[in-house]
Amino acid sequence: MLTSLARLILGVFLLIAGAGHFIARDEFTAQVPPWMPAPEFVVYASGVVEIILGIALIVTRRRLPIVGWVVAAFFVIIFPGNIWQYLEGRDAFGLDSDAARAVRLLFQPVLVVWALWCTGAWTWARDRLRARRAGQSVSSD
Repeated sequence: MLTSLARLILGVFLLIAGAGHFIARDEFTAQVPPWMPAPEFVVYASGVVEIILGIALIVTRRRLPIVGWVVAAFFVIIFPGNIWQYLEGRDAFGLDSDAARAVRLLFQPVLVVWALWCTGAWTWARDRLRARRAGQSVSSD
């Protein structure tokens, strides 16, 4: 029950954040490092990905652990943008101090753990590893 609620909250969070990419484009563009090509495309594409991941967290049942790993990977992939925002002192989303930007950096690993926990991804991976070690076949569910 708790994991289902946590998954729903994370899914809604991703839906809102994804929609925000189209509403507050400038705020999201402030996080795109200069070495990334086509910053506006990156903002829109990552918004679409967040919306898709949010929907997947809310509606998926059968392959939920895989969704969890994908969501966690997404949070890892976008982390360099958060680091760049901190290093460059870029203001966005009310993060107008180094302290606020540092706290945000600390929250990113929490999102990774949250995605893995609420989808059962860790348990799924552990069970698959144990089954392989025992020489049993494993399914993709």
